[in-house]
Amino acid sequence: MQIFLYISDFIVPFIILAIISYGVLAGTNVYDNFIKGAKSGFLTVIKIMPTLIGLMVAVGILRASGFLDFISSILGIFTSRIGFPGELVPLTIVKMFSSSAATGLLLDIFKEYGTDSRLGLIASISMSCTETIFYTMSVYFMTAKVSKTRYTLAGALISTFAGLAASVVLAGFM
Repeated sequence: MQIFLYISDFIVPFIILAIISYGVLAGTNVYDNFIKGAKSGFLTVIKIMPTLIGLMVAVGILRASGFLDFISSILGIFTSRIGFPGELVPLTIVKMFSSSAATGLLLDIFKEYGTDSRLGLIASISMSCTETIFYTMSVYFMTAKVSKTRYTLAGALISTFAGLAASVVLAGFM
């Protein structure tokens, strides 16, 4: 186990050094290319900033108003019947919009139920196998100027529900 910790400490600096070395050997101006990429990335951040702020404000309003708890209590009745704990419904809903807000809810679950509890395991696994659907779609489609998303939302929701089901099944084996 100690070897993995050692490797993980050096892998990022090694990759950066490898990229710079390759660029120098290929004869490209690495610094100028880095500056151009950083400028492009900064402009992209500026373009998507209103979307990010809107999503963060919406999640904050949902949490503060109690509406999220209200919806979760209603949906929790149905989800507990199919084997998904009702206590994890708020985490699931928030995760579709914001991963950082969902991490806050995850920490609350850990404090209340423990990290090694069944709820803690399901929450941990579901956080790692689901995506922030609405955040990702809004950022990517806005940046790429996609107007017809076709089946993207349906596919993302199906894969999220599959990830949630897998998290319940996998937590049962641990």
